[in-house]
Amino acid sequence: MSKYIYLYFITINTITVFIMQSDKRKARSHSWRIPESLMLTLSLFGGAIGTLLGMELFRHKTKHIKFKFGVPIIIIINLVVYYLVLSYINAA
Repeated sequence: MSKYIYLYFITINTITVFIMQSDKRKARSHSWRIPESLMLTLSLFGGAIGTLLGMELFRHKTKHIKFKFGVPIIIIINLVVYYLVLSYINAA
């Protein structure tokens, strides 16, 4: 069961990195953008590390307060949740 948790973690974070890359490209070409609410929601559902990685790799959203301070807080929340879920699964 824990392998599915790890697979989810890798998948959601890979998706958020690609979303940050895609939004950066769209910003440069002045086309339709990916909503910040979607990026933050995916971060909250486990993709915050990918969001932070995307922010740094693509220099995207690094000056936005919601992302600059919100994503590190969400990372802490994600890590606590992952720890609790994996502890519960391993204890069962």
